Amino acid sequence: MRILVAEDHPTLGSSLKEGLEECYYAVDLVTNGEEAYELGSVVHYDLIVLDIMLPRRNGLEVCQQLRQDNSSHTPILFLTALGDVEDRIKGFNAGGDDYLTKPFAFQEFEARVRALLRRNRAVKTTRLQFMDVTLDTVSRVVQRGGRDILLTGKEFALLEFLMYHPHQVMSRTTIAEHVWDLEADHYSNVINVYVSVLRGKLCADGEPDIIATVRGAGYVLKEPL
Repeated sequence: MRILVAEDHPTLGSSLKEGLEECYYAVDLVTNGEEAYELGSVVHYDLIVLDIMLPRRNGLEVCQQLRQDNSSHTPILFLTALGDVEDRIKGFNAGGDDYLTKPFAFQEFEARVRALLRRNRAVKTTRLQFMDVTLDTVSRVVQRGGRDILLTGKEFALLEFLMYHPHQVMSRTTIAEHVWDLEADHYSNVINVYVSVLRGKLCADGEPDIIATVRGAGYVLKEPL
């Protein structure tokens, strides 16, 4: 899942990015409202985290403009040192979905991130399953037929994205937009390589391949023929 974090605090922003990446999210970090709006209006994020007191354009203004421009209703989580009820109401009225007051524990922040991502999907459970493959979005445990499968962060994120969209052909561009951040080389063969490695791990005991290649289109998670 790909997340935009807009936070100008010199250490908090980088800490949130690092923490989320350790939880297998792809994260883009910006430090002002103009950059947040520019990226939020052109990149299809699964979640946007906005500090309210951003320079050049505050988070409330960014949220309001994105809501006016964008009909996709990307979940938005506000971060702020302003904890009054009136301030929280302003955030919700601007179009925000949740509101977290500083200081906060990263564990609570990440739990709210997961809840917002889950709320925005048809699948509400933390345990995904396709055939004999299961994936727990909280514990990050992946199993096939009861066999534990050890995946890297990117491999886990790729499998999670495919399992959220079974039987749907996902282009390489769409996969890159949701699984990789701005620093990735989306136009190399990196996605092909990751799919190949993931297939190898999922089929290590001779199980049938459930990731099909659709020539010229991308990849799809489906039952083998």
